[in-house]
Amino acid sequence: MRLSRYFMPILKENPKEAEIVSHRLMLRAGMIRQQSQGIYSWLPLGKRVLDKVNAIIREEQNRAGAVEVLMPTLQSAELWQESGRYDAYGKEMLRIKDRQERPMLYGPTNEEMITDIFRSYVKSYKNLPLNLYHIQLKFRDEIRPRFGTMRSREFLMKDAYSFDLTKDAAEHSYRKMFTAYLRTFSRLGLRAIPMRADTGPIGGNLSHEFIILADTGESEVFSHKDFVNFDIPSTDTNFDDVAAMQAVFDKWTSVYAATSEMHDEDAFNAIPETDRLSARGIEVGHIFYFGTKYSEPMGAKVQGPDGKEHAVHMGSYGIGPTRLVPAIIEASHDDNGIIWPASVAPFDVVVINMKPGDEACDRICETLYGGLATVGKDVLYDDTDERAGTKFATADLIGVPVQVIVGPRSAASGEVEVKDRKTGERETLTVEAAMNRLAGL
Repeated sequence: MRLSRYFMPILKENPKEAEIVSHRLMLRAGMIRQQSQGIYSWLPLGKRVLDKVNAIIREEQNRAGAVEVLMPTLQSAELWQESGRYDAYGKEMLRIKDRQERPMLYGPTNEEMITDIFRSYVKSYKNLPLNLYHIQLKFRDEIRPRFGTMRSREFLMKDAYSFDLTKDAAEHSYRKMFTAYLRTFSRLGLRAIPMRADTGPIGGNLSHEFIILADTGESEVFSHKDFVNFDIPSTDTNFDDVAAMQAVFDKWTSVYAATSEMHDEDAFNAIPETDRLSARGIEVGHIFYFGTKYSEPMGAKVQGPDGKEHAVHMGSYGIGPTRLVPAIIEASHDDNGIIWPASVAPFDVVVINMKPGDEACDRICETLYGGLATVGKDVLYDDTDERAGTKFATADLIGVPVQVIVGPRSAASGEVEVKDRKTGERETLTVEAAMNRLAGL
């Protein structure tokens, strides 16, 4: 992508409305624009990051055996009345009526709708287990939306829903998602700690929040420091292996970790003082097992091997992609801007032409731009006429992992300078060596 033809509205000054670093940097880098309170447009640079986050989430959901669907944002109030949650949910639910005066709502979550889909088609235990997920916009009318897309009213959510014949089978599905979440956050460059949590309006009796530590987090967390030493489940993890899933779950829940709502002061004080961690964190995922809370009132039953009808056991599993993007920034930035993990960076490489119009600079930049694109790299080519300082500041601000700087003096010698955004280290290489190095990233 040539920067001269790209839409990336950079702000030079810090926006006054931005309270935390991620909100400030997302606005300055031209990733988002606020349209109304708690509602944002995602501009091209932000959309590229969001798409990469979603791709990793999809890969790990699919790896764990979940199947993707897409449900509508508007839902009938009748389904929520069936479950008993329509009146109980509170003012966060946006209630509307269509032209026939039928009560509708903008979905804050999808337990009722997915249960309706399930009961319409699945009648036998032979079709279980089943886990259906989608990535879709939600709306919750937060009383105080803030921190940009960290706590907005409209947001993107990956929500998955599992269906099983028995409690034991349902808890295995829960542990599969638990493991998938550990892998997902690790691939996003985050170290997420699973913490016992309150089930809230979703309901149920088993729940974990996945928290990343950050000073700007709204969650107060208490845990053992051991989590930093635990290995993340590998790519070849067998999600159908009940013992393997139990082992992962047992290891990650064997030491104390809880949000303030579930904090056990005595258990925390029993941890040696040097091993205690009391901090603030950002919730990036939440999983629930709630048994037959929805299947019983909504008649989601299957015929079991005994010939009798059984209400299925369910769980739900949420990740907020539009929250994850600022969470990654909170965890990875410096005074100059964002430092993206390679897995979600909007571009792999930015090629900076220090003197457009110079024959050698133009030729080398075009060679790098075309060659790297040919081997599958996402390349941003800064071919603008901006000053050198502006080009460097922009490259640092948007956080592309590798910068290739092409100036007249080095170009005349057939060389370029390669800068690592995270470490700041610079290296002078021939064009061929730089191409080979970058192609292998």
